[in-house]
Amino acid sequence: MKKFAIEIRWAIQFSIVSIVWMILEKSLGWHDAQIGKQPFYTNLFGVAAVVLYILAIRDKKKNFYHNAITWKQAFLSGTIMTVAIAILSPAMNTIIYSWITPGFFDRMIDYRVAHQYQTLEKAQVYFNLRNYILLGIFDTLSRGILTSAVIALFVQTKNKPNEK
Repeated sequence: MKKFAIEIRWAIQFSIVSIVWMILEKSLGWHDAQIGKQPFYTNLFGVAAVVLYILAIRDKKKNFYHNAITWKQAFLSGTIMTVAIAILSPAMNTIIYSWITPGFFDRMIDYRVAHQYQTLEKAQVYFNLRNYILLGIFDTLSRGILTSAVIALFVQTKNKPNEK
């Protein structure tokens, strides 16, 4: 467990930043009066996510591998962080949609149906806590692993260090 302490710490930080981001979205009205903007603007969190992954893998490189990390080590570090975030994701989504922005799903369903983007039935299937928890897990795993692979290319040490 100590071997992955850095990844776990960054996964917790990532989760906290995610919750803060949702508080920001709510305060900007993207969960209420400006709910139509939410699907677009929520994607801006991707920039913060990439920055957090870069910082986490650089932290692992500096403080665990003493500034010499292979692509494989960097990728593994990002993947471990991704799995930890995915494990925390259900709790994160429950906090966000039950406490921070209760009623989000009802408002989004009303908006999507009123603007004829979806039928009521399809909107209800998509916009609910259970579905967002599942999406959160699977999106985290797919995006996090891909992000880890790309960032590992840039963070790896160019002069092939010894693997641990």
